[in-house]
Amino acid sequence: MSATLVDVVDTFAEAAELPAPPLLVTEPLTEYFDACGIGSGRLQWSRIGEGQSNVTYRIRRGDADVVLRRGPRPPIPKSTHDMVREAKIQIALGAQGVDVPRILQVCEDKSVLGVPFYIMDFVDGLVVTDELPAILDERIDRQRFSEILVDQLASLHSVDVTVPDVAALGRPDGYLKRQVALFSSLWVQNTTRSLPEVARIGQWLEDNRPETQRHSVVHGDYRAGNAMIKPDRPIEVAAILDWEMSTLGDPLADLGYFTATYADPNYPQTIMDLTPVTRKDGFLNRAQMTQRYQERTGLDLSGLPWYQTLALWKAAIFSEAIYTRWLSGEAPAAGDFTGSLKQGVPLLLESASAISKNLER
Repeated sequence: MSATLVDVVDTFAEAAELPAPPLLVTEPLTEYFDACGIGSGRLQWSRIGEGQSNVTYRIRRGDADVVLRRGPRPPIPKSTHDMVREAKIQIALGAQGVDVPRILQVCEDKSVLGVPFYIMDFVDGLVVTDELPAILDERIDRQRFSEILVDQLASLHSVDVTVPDVAALGRPDGYLKRQVALFSSLWVQNTTRSLPEVARIGQWLEDNRPETQRHSVVHGDYRAGNAMIKPDRPIEVAAILDWEMSTLGDPLADLGYFTATYADPNYPQTIMDLTPVTRKDGFLNRAQMTQRYQERTGLDLSGLPWYQTLALWKAAIFSEAIYTRWLSGEAPAAGDFTGSLKQGVPLLLESASAISKNLER
């Protein structure tokens, strides 16, 4: 397994002595903050989340309170963890009224941290995961939380994709076909074991691929854990986070992922149930969420099981990539999650296969 990795050092000389690059180097970063006029004095930093994909730090300096987001440690696969693109997505969507943090700076100069990164305003809020915050003690607030998750997704999918800055985010035609082809190739690149169900489900997805009803912005990782809510009542969204996989495509890909990974007591638990508190009384269930989305968008959701199958199949493949990097010592463990992937990935494939049968009935 991987040795203990050092995340933060002061100088590049210290970084050069480490077996793997650090995530922050404070001296050049301080100089960058000086050049950008962001606060004054010594940096105070704290890690936000465990960051199995990209890495996020809250940084305070004088009267400045910001968030720095960068890719993981090398080696970084081509075309992934593009911080410049992720920042541009949020700038474009913020201009269209989507609740995203305000981007302050985008740094493409690798001499600062060794990788591109961006800086955004710190947003005060709560991320609901495995513990129920006091603000959701009341049943009516839990219901409202569920409702605003759906409403935010429907609102995102109503953004005008012909606006130039939004249109530049991707090529929506052929989105579903490309997704199946891409993730099929990623499995081959990122596994050391044989799980024939991956190829079988991939072929089923291609053979049963639906026609896209309309094009929209697709978040790519829309779930409760990426929707920060304001810390005070009434329950409102403070910001939607983690836009790394956003593009233009089929909106039902988002709905499929959102519902297939939304913890619901009527469905078996998987490693993708990252917000287990929604199994508690008061939260809407998957069927109620789906109905609310349909009422707000008017889309035909009869083919939703295909999109849910796609979501869990993709989740199995990117989880396998995390597992393989951990086994090879390229990534640290994230609590018990990483080790659970040995069995968790096959179980995700079982869940995907079971959902696919709902479309065949």
